[in-house]
Amino acid sequence: MMKMAIQKPINHLRNYSHTNVLSSKLPRVSSTTCRRLPPWSCSYRLSDHRGIQLGRRSGGYPPSIWDFHYIQALNSEYKGDMHQFRAAGMIAQVKMLLLHQQRFELIDDLRRLGISCHFRHEIAQILDSKYINNYHETNQRDLYSTSLRFRLLRQYGFTISQDVFDCFKNDKATDFDTKGLLQLYEASFLATHGEETLEIAKQFAAKSLHKRVVDHEIDDIHLLSSVEDVFEFPSHWMVQMPNAKAFIDAYKRRPDMDSVVLELAKLDINIVQAKFLEELKETSRWWESTGLAQELPFIRDRIVECYYWTNGVVERREHGFERIMLAKINALITAIDDIYDVYGTLEELQLFTDAIRRWDIESIDKLPIYMKVCYLALYNFVNEMGYYTLKDKGFNSIPFLRKAWVDLIEAYLIEANWYHKGYKPSLEEYINNAWITVGGVPVLSHLFFRVTDSLDKEAAESVHKYHEIVRASCTITRLADDMGTSMAEVKRGDVPKSVQCYMNEKNASEEEARTHVQSLIEEKWKTMNKEMMDSPFSTCFVEVCANLARMAQLIYQKDSDGFGMQHSVVNKQLRSLLFEPYE
Repeated sequence: MMKMAIQKPINHLRNYSHTNVLSSKLPRVSSTTCRRLPPWSCSYRLSDHRGIQLGRRSGGYPPSIWDFHYIQALNSEYKGDMHQFRAAGMIAQVKMLLLHQQRFELIDDLRRLGISCHFRHEIAQILDSKYINNYHETNQRDLYSTSLRFRLLRQYGFTISQDVFDCFKNDKATDFDTKGLLQLYEASFLATHGEETLEIAKQFAAKSLHKRVVDHEIDDIHLLSSVEDVFEFPSHWMVQMPNAKAFIDAYKRRPDMDSVVLELAKLDINIVQAKFLEELKETSRWWESTGLAQELPFIRDRIVECYYWTNGVVERREHGFERIMLAKINALITAIDDIYDVYGTLEELQLFTDAIRRWDIESIDKLPIYMKVCYLALYNFVNEMGYYTLKDKGFNSIPFLRKAWVDLIEAYLIEANWYHKGYKPSLEEYINNAWITVGGVPVLSHLFFRVTDSLDKEAAESVHKYHEIVRASCTITRLADDMGTSMAEVKRGDVPKSVQCYMNEKNASEEEARTHVQSLIEEKWKTMNKEMMDSPFSTCFVEVCANLARMAQLIYQKDSDGFGMQHSVVNKQLRSLLFEPYE
């Protein structure tokens, strides 16, 4: 086991796009042929592993539904240059359309369709022009235009005052059409702390829209669907690619849709899917080579789901290396989390924590055998990522990466002690530790060094002192996770999560607790919104911080565990994005 972890480092990661010679010859396999692993597979095979003991706690996780050979056999007809050439022609046409019309609606559509990346420069140019050219004086009495501009400008980092809505304060709901109220409601989710006007606007718009839905006052079926969707999930909280197909479906039914924009979106999603498949296959080969699923049969074997996370967090097409890296981080975090939450004894967990603190090969000798493979997989991975950052950018990131992983492990140990001692933390005490245990700290640490072009020690130290943008991202991720997984985790034997902490502390019902946790999520989004307008970090790093929170809300939507238990809603979205071409 140890020999494999040491002698098979993941040096082929950087060349993932050039390592598909074998896989390109494999036949295309329909997603409907995916088969479950047999009962004697790694997720059940306990008795033939040295060091793995029967009778310990189990997370009750089902085995992976994605077979390694099935994943490697996946292929796409959209890999060729012919499709790229077609897309390039349509991109040129849409650029001309965008520059000619300079409409906020088109910018918003391009973003939701998942193709705004092709027009990054043009969109920035238009928004900058609109911002400079008397934004505060234009269309003051048009609620729809004012709200849409406000939302998009804030989403793209411009500092816009809530005062643009002051002129509407004395108006009644009957003074506005439904489209204007819908955009006002959407805009209210860009609020920062202390912006009372936007809080009042949210309540006003929500109440007015709800009444119109109940009273059947919205005749336009497309508009009605948009109103119902925004109550489920505001657009500011949505990731691009995992939601792109649904928006393409909605867009093509709109009477004002542009045929070239639509055709580009349909072709582009298939081209992107082909790229995602190659990245997934590379990630899957790494996971198979580590042997972690086989050597630690109690962990969640979720490499496909780990990769799916990355599609929402790292949007930019050019960041394939970072998506693969992030999928590996997710897999390592999941394995270590299951060691601490499910399998390890308190004595073993203390040994593992001490080994991570020392960060040396000699530390492995003191670990139980089942922990050795995991320790070496993490050790090799972090050192390799540090090597690439040093080689590519001349910056030694390893001390910072180590800190992120040590902080995660130490927070895991705190929770393990709580569980073994039967301690019930207060909600505040829980969140102060749990925003780290959700795993976002090493995720954002690694991504910071990959997506930041000009690295300096001051910025790195700010990130690793856990700047507000990092805390906000991780806290939203944690609270969203708790909303989806807490009941199952406590049932199997785990520390109380935020929902249970509030119930214990306030003698509240589960419904009341969930409402409170949801309010905490909204408060943290206000912090995130402020950072998106005024951050010392690169635009790309700000994007991944916001997207980590957004993806968590997607995965754990409808109070379900879309990761550990492979919930059908998330499973359907995953299949659609990764395996099913848009017809």
